[in-house]
Amino acid sequence: MDQTVPVAAVSETPADFIPPFPFRHERTPPIIELMGLARRNFLSIWTRGNFSSRMMTQQVLRRMMVICNAPDVVQEAFQTHHVELQRKSPQMRHALAPLIGDGLFISDSETWARRRKVVAPIIHGSRVPGFAPIMIDTIEDQRNAWMARGDGAETDALADMAHLTAEIICRTIFGRQLGKNYAHEVVEGFSEYQRHIDQVDLAAMLGLPEWMPRFRKPAVRRATARILGVLDEIIDSYQTLKDNGEASVIGGLLEARDEDGKPLSREAIRNEAAVIFMAGHETTANTLAWTWYLLSQSPRVRERLHAELDSVLEGATPTFRDVARLPYTRAVIEESLRLYPPVPILAREAMAEVHVGGRKLPKGTILMVVPWLLHRNPLLWDDADAFNPDRFMPGAQGRPSKYGYVPFSIGPRICAGLQFGMTEAILSLAILAQSFDLRLRPGTDVQPVCRLTLRPGDALPMTLHRRR
Repeated sequence: MDQTVPVAAVSETPADFIPPFPFRHERTPPIIELMGLARRNFLSIWTRGNFSSRMMTQQVLRRMMVICNAPDVVQEAFQTHHVELQRKSPQMRHALAPLIGDGLFISDSETWARRRKVVAPIIHGSRVPGFAPIMIDTIEDQRNAWMARGDGAETDALADMAHLTAEIICRTIFGRQLGKNYAHEVVEGFSEYQRHIDQVDLAAMLGLPEWMPRFRKPAVRRATARILGVLDEIIDSYQTLKDNGEASVIGGLLEARDEDGKPLSREAIRNEAAVIFMAGHETTANTLAWTWYLLSQSPRVRERLHAELDSVLEGATPTFRDVARLPYTRAVIEESLRLYPPVPILAREAMAEVHVGGRKLPKGTILMVVPWLLHRNPLLWDDADAFNPDRFMPGAQGRPSKYGYVPFSIGPRICAGLQFGMTEAILSLAILAQSFDLRLRPGTDVQPVCRLTLRPGDALPMTLHRRR
């Protein structure tokens, strides 16, 4: 097998510890066992050899599955052949369609192209400076809530980060006045949805037609109704926000016009609001939760982070301009994203026959880029399983190309809210870590679990310890 990939990224500083990952098989399990493992936790199906393989092919029932695991084939699949491979996998479409309809995350072809032109400018990186004050105010509210808990108090860091990022998204999408009222409701709805949605679409694997309805558990239907009900109320309340001078993403969606001057339909507005909330809340919350866990286990990294925050900020609350002055804080977030990518599987369905990596792939092939594998490929990364933010510091040697690090996807379908999410994560870590250390509750076993996103289980019990 061709292993023509860049040399491993060399880090100058040794890592403190190896964070947890599921058992790795010596050989691929039988197909029935494999599918059972995938339904429980998609991260548990891989062999040791998978992490260094360039391309892998597996027939699963009536579907051909191909995994790209080197920068050159990732580029070929997600950039060069974007047109043929722009459609999300049947599993992803059917898992999310009840919630986001034809939203940008799972649409393709003309719908995707037309919708992205309208939606992307609303959450473009150029608008992030305007959202930063809302982020900072909300993060300070979280810091004050922790202060009120007292030193040594126990908290669920996963739940805290979920509610923090949900409130940030609510305030920026829906406006400051309405954000706090709805954040809790939507967080609980998304958590319930993830717990109950099927992780494997057997109908798609069997080659059954797209139009065939999928069975939905009552809990999935309840969670969907809960979330969409909130979004409908928000849209109905927009005029009140507008009259009060509130800026919001919902306002941008309601007032947006396509190239023909037509507004988005109400259904499209609701779908895109659901996409933005899902992408902007769940992914950043998981990244921050993983970051607190990693810092709790790595004294050297934690001390360097505190040193940067103390010397650069000198006790002041960071602003948007300070984000660029915190390279180690950014590196900690980027390393957390490498080890625990919030969306650990990026799967596409070939809309036509296509050649990737020198292989002919028929229409209907499921092609996957799996950041969980790519980000731990020992041919790309030195000490690939170790937590070492130094590999992301400016001037670090041997880092793979951008196609070897894809926490926000890559190519034309790269996450439109990338800058929003990174800014939110860096500011959250900076403001909270200025004042607090978080320590893992003794005896807690933290293991990554892949649902729609990669989470540290259902809870992350930690204790709060004030720094100043």
